[in-house]
Amino acid sequence: MFLYNVTLQRATGITHAIHGNFSGSKHQEVVVSRGKILDVLRPDPNTGKVVTLLSVEVFGVIRSLMSFRLTGGAKDYIVVGSDSGRIVILEYNATKNVLEKIHQETFGKSGCRRIVPGQYLAIDPKGRAVMVGAVEKQKLVYILNRDAQARLTISSPLEAHKSNTFVYHIVGVDVGFENPMFACLEMDYEEADTDPTGEAAQNTKQALTFYELDLGLNHVVRKYSEALDEHANFLITVPGGNDGPSGVLICSENYITYKNLGDQPDIRCPIPRRRNDLDDPERGMIFVCSAAHKTKSMFFFLAQTEQGDIFKITLELDDDMVTEIRLKYFDTVPVASSMCVLKTGFLFVASEFGNHYLYQIAHLGDDDDEPEFSSAMPLEEGDTFFFAPRILRNLVLVDELESLSPIISCQVADLANEDTPQLYMLCGRGPRSSVRVLRHGLEVSEMAVSELPGNPNAVWTVKRRADDEFDSYIIVSFVNATLVLSIGETVEEVTDSGFLGTTPTLSCSALGEDALVQIYPDGIRHIRADKRVNEWKAPGKRAIFRCAVNQRQVVIALTGGELVYFEMDPTGQLNEYTERREMPADVVCMSLGTVPVGEQRCRFLAVGLADSTVRIISLDPSDCLSPLSMQALPARAESLCIVDMGSGEESQGTLYLNIGLENGVLLRTVLDPVTGDLADTRTRYIGSRPVKLFRIRMQGGEAVLAMSSRSWLSYYFQNRFHLTPLSYETLEYASGFSSEQCPEGVVAISTNTLRILAMEKLGAVFNQMSFPLEYTPKKFAIHPGTGNLIIIESDHNAYTEDVKKQRRIQMADEMKEAAGPDEQELAQEMADAFLNEDLPDTVFGAPKAGPGMWASIVRIMDPIEGRTFFLHRFEQNEAAMSLAYCKFASQGEFQQFVLIGVAKDFQLAPRTIGQCYIYTFR
Repeated sequence: MFLYNVTLQRATGITHAIHGNFSGSKHQEVVVSRGKILDVLRPDPNTGKVVTLLSVEVFGVIRSLMSFRLTGGAKDYIVVGSDSGRIVILEYNATKNVLEKIHQETFGKSGCRRIVPGQYLAIDPKGRAVMVGAVEKQKLVYILNRDAQARLTISSPLEAHKSNTFVYHIVGVDVGFENPMFACLEMDYEEADTDPTGEAAQNTKQALTFYELDLGLNHVVRKYSEALDEHANFLITVPGGNDGPSGVLICSENYITYKNLGDQPDIRCPIPRRRNDLDDPERGMIFVCSAAHKTKSMFFFLAQTEQGDIFKITLELDDDMVTEIRLKYFDTVPVASSMCVLKTGFLFVASEFGNHYLYQIAHLGDDDDEPEFSSAMPLEEGDTFFFAPRILRNLVLVDELESLSPIISCQVADLANEDTPQLYMLCGRGPRSSVRVLRHGLEVSEMAVSELPGNPNAVWTVKRRADDEFDSYIIVSFVNATLVLSIGETVEEVTDSGFLGTTPTLSCSALGEDALVQIYPDGIRHIRADKRVNEWKAPGKRAIFRCAVNQRQVVIALTGGELVYFEMDPTGQLNEYTERREMPADVVCMSLGTVPVGEQRCRFLAVGLADSTVRIISLDPSDCLSPLSMQALPARAESLCIVDMGSGEESQGTLYLNIGLENGVLLRTVLDPVTGDLADTRTRYIGSRPVKLFRIRMQGGEAVLAMSSRSWLSYYFQNRFHLTPLSYETLEYASGFSSEQCPEGVVAISTNTLRILAMEKLGAVFNQMSFPLEYTPKKFAIHPGTGNLIIIESDHNAYTEDVKKQRRIQMADEMKEAAGPDEQELAQEMADAFLNEDLPDTVFGAPKAGPGMWASIVRIMDPIEGRTFFLHRFEQNEAAMSLAYCKFASQGEFQQFVLIGVAKDFQLAPRTIGQCYIYTFR
């Protein structure tokens, strides 16, 4: 059976992250893989906000990702290793906003197989070759070059296979412009395979192997191999050529080692550990990821341990020979799967679990009092250095990208009584776990809310001059008055704007270069830049009933259904068209599109009539006010909005007529730009109230805000349409808003308040609230009566709070006992400081107690406010595994129980359990 599925929200966990200049401009971008999705992100150097430029589904598993640049090139390319049995090279085209496939070379079967390359990628730092490797045996090298037209070329693959060999990691070695070289962490299992006693398997050592690509002979040779003492988990390339000594740093358990070919001796330095750590002292320490930064004059590496501590690693040189490795504690951030140091001074951390972070590197940590550890410092074998972790000093958090990874459990329910159900999820691992409440809708940031002297019925924003970057006035219309507010450092009322304040306003707009127009029931007021006012009065006892206006045109409907058209002439004067047009029924709504760039007018006027039709009327001088097309509607139109959506730098946009009906339905119809015909109507029910439509600007293009019992935003983002509800209370009227603090916002009215709102997370389907938990959540149940969540959390390799306190007191006593008689006072101070130290587990990680140690709790939580009403802590080594909510027939209808299955002294490998209990809570 094959079931279709629709993805509600794309993956948020990041498996790989690379950075570079992919657009070819001066910007730095980060490309991340999220399982089967490639995202191009750009951190804004001014605000620090991370913007998603593009998100692409690759329909495969992304196993590795690298960036490279050809020598002398101005932009970076992306190499993708996947389960397709192919190597793919992509180029980001910024003008079209697409990833273009430059090369796609097939080398093996599809699927994640042991001997088919794709698991590892390594690039020659000068961009001359790429090695793609499998977990076992096969490695292929492709030579990269340019043709006469400066296009990227790729050679046929050169084999570097080695049978009976596991590969742990591959990197390109920086050798300047000599033959490209690659370093591999390998293990030969041939002897272990043939030895039935298992002794050879115990004695098999890892090897560091260098492969050289001979560009002259067009062939790969295994140049050098050396057995390693410690088991290593990854390699770091050291800059070479004119920039550094070349070679690699080998990150292994408890040690980091520098190796290079030739006379260079190995330089080895232990990985520092936290002072007074509650961790199991027998546990080894490894680096899990690294990032390098290189300038013309210096280079350094940031490497992160599995506890989240980042060390800055530098090398001391003496005539191209490395003499010592220096490590200095930099800062502690959540454990990352990838880190990127950008040239703009940011550190991007793609977390292994939970949210991802962008930090500003405020200091390089060179001139602080943090101790520096060196391989030259004398130490006994097996000893290491100690440091004291602290809160951030060198990094400043500037942005956070929400991630649900991993989702452990999920239920759909309407516990907040909002009509639309919410998704309740248990996410994360260890102390960074959380309960997330997801609501369908776009997150709205409230920039300002101010009360007004009454209940307004409409609001607009206008610019004083057409070339102004930001809006100048907010115009608020009441039943019998108009209020004009000036936008500056603050928003305050003005009386000299030229607007008539003693009447309600039907519409207003900037007109031409520097004029304004106000339309009110008795006439039209044209306000020139020098405050001269021209007025057009409505004839006789007829009032203006509906109107539509843009930068150069005004159309009004008088009571009785007569249309009057005005257009601005080259002198800036508003001229009435000689003829008027009687409509067959009362006009209920009208819309004009914006004037296209380089044109005199918008060619079409859309008019909604009381006979449930919408008509397109020409405004072309040759057939002005003549009807072009008509569409019958299922109900009366409440409002109309013509927008040009989907236009890019090269592609032409499409004209859409959006129709909001009285019965809460939104229609979107394509408007033919030549004939005015209406086609391809799409329908969506969006609320129980009549739909009002407002044109605003989003991402530099036009978007439509539709208001019914709930507000929706229809916008074009990353080459596709989105129609998403806003997670905000009901609004009544809105207009686009642009100021220095909020370049693309909305000003809206709700009852007697004026609100300035911003929608920043475009493209998101859900907005989320997050409530922290203590341990990894396992399961939860919803209490039917109150809607509260009953959650069990349990962690392996963890202490309970009581045991953690006892361990601290025990270690403090050991400190005092170890001190001599003269040092008792100092030891007492140190012990007190240790006991009072409060480093949150959410940042610094929970101490690792050792295998077979469990900590568990059960809690009752309010999912709306995130408050915990009840919390029960289980004893050390009791692991809460299962949860059920039930009633017993013998206990009566109103007695409710929670059953929790608990395993005592549970060992994972080999799997053994001391005892099992069922706890019953009433």
